[in-house]
Amino acid sequence: QVQLVESGGGLVQAGGSLRLSCAASGRTFSSYPMGWFRQAPGKEREFVAAISWSGGKTVYADSVKGRFTISRDNAKNTVYLQMNSLQPEDTAVYYCAGGMWAAPVSTAAQNYEYWGQGTQATVSS
Repeated sequence: QVQLVESGGGLVQAGGSLRLSCAASGRTFSSYPMGWFRQAPGKEREFVAAISWSGGKTVYADSVKGRFTISRDNAKNTVYLQMNSLQPEDTAVYYCAGGMWAAPVSTAAQNYEYWGQGTQATVSS
């Protein structure tokens, strides 16, 4: 059974930073691409960032490019999302997602098999 557990959300003022973590268990973490998605109240879930199984390739949504950084530590079975220069529009529940074995990096939610429970990030103006 694969489990993804996010942490690191919270309340921060505009311009501040948060670092989200996602701890994975239940499979060989290093063989799978990982992603972050978010869902704001009243909106659909949207892609934020993704990283290849090796960490060599990353992809970002235009709205977060230059402000967010995705990374992974395969020895710790953990993927991170460093969020800087946060704005109120970044307020959302952030979800960690696990892709399919040896699959390429994807921005599409349907290409991810496993999902965490989400962690709330709130940015005040």
